[in-house]
Amino acid sequence: MRKKIFLLAMMIGLVAILSGCMQIDEPITPESEGIWNSYFVYPLSWLITYFAELFTPVNFGLSIVLVTIIIRLALLPLNVKQLKSSKAMQDIQPELKELQQKYSSKDANTQQKLQQETMALFQKHGVNPLAGCLPIFVQMPILIAIYHAIMRTTEIQTHNFLWFELGAPDPYFILPLIAGGATWLQQKLMMAGSPAAQNPQMMVMLYVMPIMIGVFAIFFPAALALYWVVGNVFMVVQTIFIRKPMMNASNGGDKK
Repeated sequence: MRKKIFLLAMMIGLVAILSGCMQIDEPITPESEGIWNSYFVYPLSWLITYFAELFTPVNFGLSIVLVTIIIRLALLPLNVKQLKSSKAMQDIQPELKELQQKYSSKDANTQQKLQQETMALFQKHGVNPLAGCLPIFVQMPILIAIYHAIMRTTEIQTHNFLWFELGAPDPYFILPLIAGGATWLQQKLMMAGSPAAQNPQMMVMLYVMPIMIGVFAIFFPAALALYWVVGNVFMVVQTIFIRKPMMNASNGGDKK
């Protein structure tokens, strides 16, 4: 569990570094150089602008909503893979705990035996402990790229959507509250019925992440907060319609 928390902390640090140090104040244009700009940021910026110009008048707010949904749908297979991996790890937790109790001694030989039998248990059930992490690492460049696309597309900064200016923070703090609340709900749904729900360290993360997202959304342009709101609400719906049936099917099979 400590490894998972360390991995999450490392990912948050990576996002912070990439978000803050990669030309975030430099407008993105077709002339922007570098692999990151040419193959990640500019294509997303172009896509946002393309959809915005389909509306009359031009509407960058609706465009951000549409592009966010398109990206989340494109990443859906990876998210399903991650959910399945998480569910598989959850299913073998009772056997894993038995092994840990059986080899509770801290001496090197016992711990080596524990590692061997743990790997044998993973192979028996076809579980890859790293499979749940791979989708996250694949998604991160895409999610960071859309962050850059929104922040570096200058046209976005001069447009309004609903009650807020896209280039300024939400004056009524509605978007930060929704973004934080949706993040908390999504994580709560993910933890429901899993061993993580009983772990105090993971329960701390349940509140840390929503607070971080909410605070960032208060100070960042509302265009970015809008992206977080749409993305997090999508993840809540995804969790309800994919993870819940997956859990129910497994429980039904267990009862039989």
